[in-house]
Amino acid sequence: METFDYVIIGAGSAGSVLTNRLSEDAGTRVCVLEAGPSDWHPYIHLPAGFIKTFHMKSVNWAYQQEPGPYTGGRSIYAPRGKTLGGSSSINGHIYNRGQRQDFDTWAQLGNRGWGYPDVLPYFRRMERRIGEGDDTYRGRNGNLTVTTMDWQDPLCEAFMAGAVSLGIPRNPDYNGQIQEGVSYCQRTILNGLRVSAATAFLHPARKRPNVDVRTHAHVTSIIFEGKRAVGVRYNRGGKHGDLLEIRATKEVILSGGAYNSPQLLQLSGVGSPDLLQSHGIEVRHALPGVGEGLQDHYAPRSVARVKNIRTINELRRGFSLWAEAIKWATTRRGLLSLSPTMVYCFWHSGETTESSDLQLTFTPASYKEGVQGQLEDEPGMTVASWQQRPESRGYVRIRSADPFAPPIIQTNYLAEEIDRRVVVAGMKLARRLLASEPLKPYFAYEDFPGPKVTSDEELLAAATQRGTTTFHPGCTCRMGPADAPWAVVDDQLRVHGMEGLRVIDASIMPRMISANLNASTLMIADKASDMIRGKAPEAAAKLPEYA
Repeated sequence: METFDYVIIGAGSAGSVLTNRLSEDAGTRVCVLEAGPSDWHPYIHLPAGFIKTFHMKSVNWAYQQEPGPYTGGRSIYAPRGKTLGGSSSINGHIYNRGQRQDFDTWAQLGNRGWGYPDVLPYFRRMERRIGEGDDTYRGRNGNLTVTTMDWQDPLCEAFMAGAVSLGIPRNPDYNGQIQEGVSYCQRTILNGLRVSAATAFLHPARKRPNVDVRTHAHVTSIIFEGKRAVGVRYNRGGKHGDLLEIRATKEVILSGGAYNSPQLLQLSGVGSPDLLQSHGIEVRHALPGVGEGLQDHYAPRSVARVKNIRTINELRRGFSLWAEAIKWATTRRGLLSLSPTMVYCFWHSGETTESSDLQLTFTPASYKEGVQGQLEDEPGMTVASWQQRPESRGYVRIRSADPFAPPIIQTNYLAEEIDRRVVVAGMKLARRLLASEPLKPYFAYEDFPGPKVTSDEELLAAATQRGTTTFHPGCTCRMGPADAPWAVVDDQLRVHGMEGLRVIDASIMPRMISANLNASTLMIADKASDMIRGKAPEAAAKLPEYA
């Protein structure tokens, strides 16, 4: 039987960073198991290709959520990357760290070494920032290239001017000292190509002789001897492939993401005894927090019709699209080099809010109702708005003992009253932004939710009708002290009560952050790599706000 020092389950954002860092030790053998294929497909590397990979089941788990109390009976689509690089290979390329209070809250929940001064050095270490930014907060020499949107669009400029007219300042760096304000997006794109975790971290590591990356390797269970994880079983080639085993002399590291990590723990007998027994699974270790606490950002998208200017809706058709394809092929610029979001805005839902609790995005385009990723025929512009730190929590639970059955995903969007209030406030702000004076030359009329929708109750009903995920699931294997009934891992990301087993991905977040999750997932893995290797952590950042 093959044996490695570390077996990493999942070659996504976290798994790619871990492979790179752990394999720096030449005497350490690392095996990475990825259920999907290699990241060879051209749509992965073409930034605008996200419209295609969004529904490509060859590189996407393509999960469906269960209908929730405020989704109008709808089952919301939940794409997740199933290829080298994971979701960083199919996402919208956005780089957004969050607010310092997010990580200070993690530390206040009993997680030593996870406050903002502790994590900032790891954000800096992995980053190669090209563009504006104070080097107190930004890195210049890391693996991950971060650039700023270079598409200068009149609608984007008018939107940002509209934000300023409402008292929202321009902010040249929302990943710097403060997040609040409006600006073009920062993204992981370089020279017109996606920079995924695979291209930044995994592929360089694969050149080392001590790294073994296996694709089409669907892990079905973790192997235990007593309370110690000693290896994994996986099917090579999918459900009907050969069942194989490999061993780990040091650790098994689970980096499957917020849906697949708790699912695999449960399939392996780690989780709620009632759940496991209901599916005939032997309870290896009772840990009721596994899969519980799921959080995600829920966004209604406000749409206005546009006049007097062309939008992306028209640019992606006919001769215009061919012209854009030629532009990208010759200059690596233009429409095909874009992210789905152009502008970010961070602001308050009310005057008493201490820090921004709303995140809004602007795109000079509009999408077909109920079909994310498909542009409409008529010109439009869209503002998505969501609550940054929701209180509502759901769960991820196995559907059966079949490791190839998709898990039950129930996010419980808007179950808490405060979430409903903030989402309505976000829709009101989106309406004011779209109707602002600088956008008036281009604003034809509000299409959704529409001018007849005015009361809070009507706006909430509209959010229920058309709101959707922003693809930021986390918090299903939460980090916390051993005496916390919801905690799954400790502050070293070791599974409570087990040996030789860690979870390292977005699932360990104890609560949602004020951001997209990819940047912080990469940071988590980078910080965890020092823990695994027994290295001293990076020195905490000395910041004026903590003096």
